[in-house]
Amino acid sequence: MTTTVLPLDRRHDLDWIRVGAFFLLILYHTGMFYVPWEFHVKTPHVVEGLMPFMLMTNPWRLTLLFLVSGAATRFMADKTNVGQLTWARIARLLPPLLFAMFVIVPPQSYYQVVEYIAAHPGTLLTVDNFWIRYVTASGHWCGADGKCLVTPTWNHMWFVAYLLFYTLVLSLMLLVWKKAGEHIQHAAERVLKGWGLFVWPILFLGLARTLLIRFGETHALIGDHYVHAVSFSAFLLGFGLAKSEILRDRFTAVRWPALILAIAAWAGWSVYVWIYRADDAVPPQPLVQTMRFVFATDTWCAIVAILGFGAKHLTKGGPALRYLTLGVFPFYLVHQTLIVVMAHNLAKLNLPQGLEGAILVVATFAGCFITYEAVRRIPGVRILFGLKGQSAEAVAKRPPAFA
Repeated sequence: MTTTVLPLDRRHDLDWIRVGAFFLLILYHTGMFYVPWEFHVKTPHVVEGLMPFMLMTNPWRLTLLFLVSGAATRFMADKTNVGQLTWARIARLLPPLLFAMFVIVPPQSYYQVVEYIAAHPGTLLTVDNFWIRYVTASGHWCGADGKCLVTPTWNHMWFVAYLLFYTLVLSLMLLVWKKAGEHIQHAAERVLKGWGLFVWPILFLGLARTLLIRFGETHALIGDHYVHAVSFSAFLLGFGLAKSEILRDRFTAVRWPALILAIAAWAGWSVYVWIYRADDAVPPQPLVQTMRFVFATDTWCAIVAILGFGAKHLTKGGPALRYLTLGVFPFYLVHQTLIVVMAHNLAKLNLPQGLEGAILVVATFAGCFITYEAVRRIPGVRILFGLKGQSAEAVAKRPPAFA
């Protein structure tokens, strides 16, 4: 079988996957309010039983998004030169990133400090002149454990910052390696075949977790070795596989085995996390090492299954996809701030927790749609939400710059 470069302008399956992944991210961040894991605001009534459901997407959701982002970048790169590609991404991603850091994200930090003050009555921390102190990095919001809230911060917008950085790195690669997409595609087609389709990516992800997870996942760009190893690799893989009919067919053929392996790995990882969920729990080191490869298996097999089922069934576009494809970027910008602000205030009403959670989910999605409908009609504001120069018709003719 020889390599085939398809004359594709876009792939509807990847667009649908992108939209679905961002919607799952909204649900995931809503769940972060309720599980015991660290988040900007927390419910007074933690729901430990929610953890296994959170772990259904935890290992793979962002890796998948970086992969789809790389695929979208391939479609752009093949239609323009390196300079135009670089400028298009900077113009699309940098204004929303800066706007979010100084306008959208501050309420998240504000309520994080407010909740810390409420939980520590003797603290000297205040939120007086919060925004000024936030933007000037003069808040001095430090806890009793010595950890400080560093501002300005990008919080959930780290994904956009990393995507911009990866695009700039790729642009440098394209300057010296003009056919990088085709070469990466050829390499992926050679490696991802037979058992290698599963073995090599799982081995890579498992070794990356074994060797680099000790550095943590900081999302601070500098020193975030594990996240870069996984996310940039996924970005480059997406750049290579975007136009490969061979890989699309292979993923489709193994979608069911991949799904079964992903479910099995998720079950094993969930049991492990549940058993050792206490802060002072110390699992045996051999088990820790094994679970790192179980996590890697979950990550890769879930991605293969999603790509395979997507290529099989999500083949049609239409008005709904065009609308959502353009809308998910504004959704992403505002969703976490909506969750944090509403969750903090909903908790004061002492509603039944199931009702509270349902309201939070519905209100967050409603807030995202309302925001999108408002900002897309205001030319001067569109650029701040990544929408400048785009219309539904334009989106129908080209792939998204942010995926």
